Amino acid sequence: MTVHLFLSAGRGPQECAWALTRLLRRLEADATRRGLTTRRIQTVPGERPDTHRSALLRIDGGDAEEFTAGWTGTLCWQAPSPYRASTGRKNWYVVARPCRLDGPTTSFSADDVDVVACRTGGRGGQHRNKASTAVRATHRPTGIVVVVDTERQFSLNRRIALRRLRQRVEDGDEAARRDVVTDRWRIHDELVRGDPTRVERPEPAGRDPAPRRSRPVRGRSPR
Repeated sequence: MTVHLFLSAGRGPQECAWALTRLLRRLEADATRRGLTTRRIQTVPGERPDTHRSALLRIDGGDAEEFTAGWTGTLCWQAPSPYRASTGRKNWYVVARPCRLDGPTTSFSADDVDVVACRTGGRGGQHRNKASTAVRATHRPTGIVVVVDTERQFSLNRRIALRRLRQRVEDGDEAARRDVVTDRWRIHDELVRGDPTRVERPEPAGRDPAPRRSRPVRGRSPR
């Protein structure tokens, strides 16, 4: 099983990008302990070295879905700021959501199209009114329907109908791919500071990322 997980520091301060990198390493170490494999598909660096504003992670393995559920939601990295000694804040939040990597790619075949001859009204003379030269074509996998009556020959209208159907299917796939990207960007604005589903802390010096299994926040089950 494969799951894609998108992590974002949202519009938080530079410490959130620092926290995201630490949480990402902790997540990867946790996945390895569970026999899962991870791969960073895409990362966006932060303003500071060794920080990330976002990361798209691929998680593979039999328990990938269950594992990802434990790392979904608002994640908190609890540690003093490495950049501002004067601030007393120690909680830095990151949002993590499963996401789709790509939109659909619909294969198009004339065998999947039902073509029916029909008559249409309007201009075109007696031949168009009396003969069924118009075409009603339905792409069964998507339900898209086109009607073509621009030509006086059935075969020409059929050819045009198939071409239009193919174009509409391709346009639909392209719109779906744009929606995938848009949904991913919306995650940046979903970050809710406070009430985290998971809290992680640095290990003692020289032991980060932690070799032990991390635990969700007490009193709440992972989402």
